[in-house]
Amino acid sequence: MRLLVSTLAAFSIVTVAEAQGTAARPDSADPMIKEMVSRLDLEKYKATIKGLTQFGDRRQGTKRNRDAVDWIEAQLKSYGCTNTERIRYEWPRPAPRGGGAGRQGAADDTTAGRGGGRGGRGAPPAVQVGKASGQGGSTVWGVRRRTGVNNDSLRQPDPVLRALNAEPTDTANRMREEVFCTKIGTTRPDEMYIVGGHMDGHGWGEAANDDGSGTAIVMELARIFSSPDVQTERSIRFALWNNEESGLNGARAYVAQREALQGKEDPPGSGRYPEPKWLGMIQHDMMMFDHGMPRPDGTLNPEQRPEADVNVEFAIGSKMADQSMKLAFVLHQANAKYATDYPATVGPHMTNTDSGPFQDIIPSISLRENERGMHIGAGWDPHWHQPTDVYATFSDKDFRLGLNAAQTTLGALGTLTGAKLKK
Repeated sequence: MRLLVSTLAAFSIVTVAEAQGTAARPDSADPMIKEMVSRLDLEKYKATIKGLTQFGDRRQGTKRNRDAVDWIEAQLKSYGCTNTERIRYEWPRPAPRGGGAGRQGAADDTTAGRGGGRGGRGAPPAVQVGKASGQGGSTVWGVRRRTGVNNDSLRQPDPVLRALNAEPTDTANRMREEVFCTKIGTTRPDEMYIVGGHMDGHGWGEAANDDGSGTAIVMELARIFSSPDVQTERSIRFALWNNEESGLNGARAYVAQREALQGKEDPPGSGRYPEPKWLGMIQHDMMMFDHGMPRPDGTLNPEQRPEADVNVEFAIGSKMADQSMKLAFVLHQANAKYATDYPATVGPHMTNTDSGPFQDIIPSISLRENERGMHIGAGWDPHWHQPTDVYATFSDKDFRLGLNAAQTTLGALGTLTGAKLKK
């Protein structure tokens, strides 16, 4: 099995690298990219997550969500990624495309929260053993715990956080916003990779892991690539999606509004491309908790397991499955070169995340702490959409898994975009 994976990885690296006009050396790290990866810092990563948690769970359609969007934009500008833009869209609206099946009709939690409902969603998990169908085509084996979204405000023991999260979604004002910024390529500004994470959350916690951990990765990558001494041949867009929890609405709005604009020079002859041609989409969604499968009594290991890994997923049922698999193995190889603590694995069951709206258009992958359908969906993360998804829940071992995901993506992007350090 190891030989098969190694062979696939090497083949995919060469194929993707040749298609992008880059040299492939799967046995050696690029010293300039290695230097860029070394600029990722655990304390900075943690500080960004901590900054996001000041806005509570950042539920879409609330002031705290809008304040978080403003804060993210200010942070991006402070890094030097000053060409920030916003997507404005109406929520809800029908999805224009497939992808991310199962989320199109997802309803957002719009209640302010009450004391009841303890027997409903968010109730203490029931342990089951056996075989079941997971999402994205996966199969759930062994012990699994009940999962769901906590809608009970009284399960949040912190009265300050409970009060902050009490504001419900404003359903009268349906306009929503999300922010992105772009690293402009030097020789191929008309081509780009999209790197994303969703900044909204729910469940009466702080959404520290889902998806503060992924949002912070995207912001940290924007910080590194926006450094004055870093240049890339191709462009990179750093997108912080909104409304993921209500059905991938922010990512769907981006596709609906901007797909047709790809590669068009505006104004003609200016060398400016407001929407460069999409080469691939890399999503980050829940990056910190890989403590293993539930025990027979439903409990989990209290510490990050030594064999934790970064799950790189593609959708095997998508129109771009082959190309997405090859992109996934680019990240797999980058992890082997540049990650410091945890390995990467590649799986075919990407589902329920913001790469879904892109998956039939361009190579699209997501990075996660566990496989979404088989592991997270079976209760491997007890903090998912729960009041315990707060910064204080996680240890440095957990935060370091997220940092390794950032190292993995940075290493891959450096290769794919021809990143260099100015001398």
